[in-house]
Amino acid sequence: MPHDAVILAAGGSRRLGRPKQLLTRDGETLVARVARLVLATAPERTIVVVGAHGNEVVAALAGFDVQFVLNDLWPTGMASSLRLAATELAGRERATLVCVVDQPALETRHLDALIAAHREDRDTVTAYGDAAGVPVMLRASTLSRAIELEGDAGFRALWRGTAPRTVHADELGEDLDDETDLRRAVAAGLLDDSAGDADRRFLRSRPGQPPGI
Repeated sequence: MPHDAVILAAGGSRRLGRPKQLLTRDGETLVARVARLVLATAPERTIVVVGAHGNEVVAALAGFDVQFVLNDLWPTGMASSLRLAATELAGRERATLVCVVDQPALETRHLDALIAAHREDRDTVTAYGDAAGVPVMLRASTLSRAIELEGDAGFRALWRGTAPRTVHADELGEDLDDETDLRRAVAAGLLDDSAGDADRRFLRSRPGQPPGI
């Protein structure tokens, strides 16, 4: 089934205090990792919505076959990015794979399973625990309604009246909202210990003094 793809990479990571897009796993930034996995599904068009840290995100994706869309309204929430994606893909009658950058456990098999399960009778979403969310496969009719969204409203506001099909992947329920989430991901081997590297660089620059003094 032909499909397009959208990678939402505009967030400011305000609670975490550092850009999620540029955290690394095995030396690869999360935004580059997601782009690589998404492109492996052979989308016809791939849109990357950038906003906060936009120059750095674009640089991290140098050489990738993607189209960048700048979201100047990124501080208002995810809805502004979804509206831009809907505008860019308006009139394209095909499903759209939508991903975010803060799921370090994401693998190709998750996206393949999502695409394989999708049918045009309803949207297809990822389920983890009692929740459901990204990655998702949205029908063209659903994505076109994203222009209705405001603030932090996400996909759930688009599923009125029709329960989406679900594909289970409990490991994707771990996000990266704060420092506790980040340390848990590092301990699980899903992220490089960039904080530890930063502390070691600090100690080398100020021998004999612990960080924060």
